[in-house]
Amino acid sequence: MPHSDAMPLSDAPGVPDARPGLATTGAPLWQRVRRWALPVLGLVVLGLLLSHAHKVDWAGAWQALRRYSPWLLLAVLALCTASHALYGCYDLIGRHHTRHRVPRWRCWAIAVTSYAFNLNLGSLVGGVAMRARLYARAGLDEATVAQIVGLSLATNWLGYGLVAGCVFASGVVQPPAQAHVGEGAFRALGVLMLLLAAGYVVACAKAQGRHWRVRGRRLELPSARLALVQLGVSATNWALMASAVYLLLGGKVPYLVTLGVMLAASIAGVVTPIPAGLGVLEAVYLALLSGSVRQGALMGALLAYRALYYLVPLGGGLLLYLLLERYAAAHPPPEAEGSGALSPPPPR
Repeated sequence: MPHSDAMPLSDAPGVPDARPGLATTGAPLWQRVRRWALPVLGLVVLGLLLSHAHKVDWAGAWQALRRYSPWLLLAVLALCTASHALYGCYDLIGRHHTRHRVPRWRCWAIAVTSYAFNLNLGSLVGGVAMRARLYARAGLDEATVAQIVGLSLATNWLGYGLVAGCVFASGVVQPPAQAHVGEGAFRALGVLMLLLAAGYVVACAKAQGRHWRVRGRRLELPSARLALVQLGVSATNWALMASAVYLLLGGKVPYLVTLGVMLAASIAGVVTPIPAGLGVLEAVYLALLSGSVRQGALMGALLAYRALYYLVPLGGGLLLYLLLERYAAAHPPPEAEGSGALSPPPPR
């Protein structure tokens, strides 16, 4: 799921920090706490998951996997492929906004590659470091790459807010008992998400033509039209992911409930620093749907989803990465195009 992109570009290896002389000891307290608190939290959650692994009906999960027809798996794979392909369009939005000259096909391939590695190895490797390397090989500077990553991150979570806001505010999905959140508060959270998404579009419309200087970098919001494209593309992507799980569950769980659980699992994956959210996705689904679907069938669906949405695209991402590296070696960028954001808009 596209949830682990939330890592600032300056945290990536190989991307130098623009603040010379900044020492770790001079970092704010919350940054120093985050360095050890998140890994500890991850280890605690992983330990809890492992302690409950023996309670899972693995035999039932294997039987459920064997019962899937090849045509159903192909249909799910098609949905997963469409989701990854749509995610590649996030960087095309960044290309349109920053007006750099890297070809569209190359931007799309970089985004798809980074997403596949992001899902399986975490945001540090996929979402940030790989993008930084591949775009640098294409001739873009750090500031432009930072804007592309930022827009991709905004696109992903704005679409999440739109979809989650609609699902939560409608009252179709009830909050889990473990959350200790009332139905009214749950709906209010959904309304707040919708307001944030709408507020972003309004802010983009009001700030058209304005820019700000942040740490020496020129930043500006996209147009309102582009903001609407961000919302539409991302919302469709989230819907595709939930559709894949819905098919694997054989329609035993209503689509909106499946979508709501997917959204909850995505948040759990963000706050738990485990690569690929390994075990987190399964734990959330087991906790929220254990009364609706047999555990074996549910685990079989989740294992199939992880294979088709995470592992298969990783193979494709590795192939794309090798092709991109080979192309970059054969076509080094001219030095004059080192700063793509300063180039005039390409013809459309």
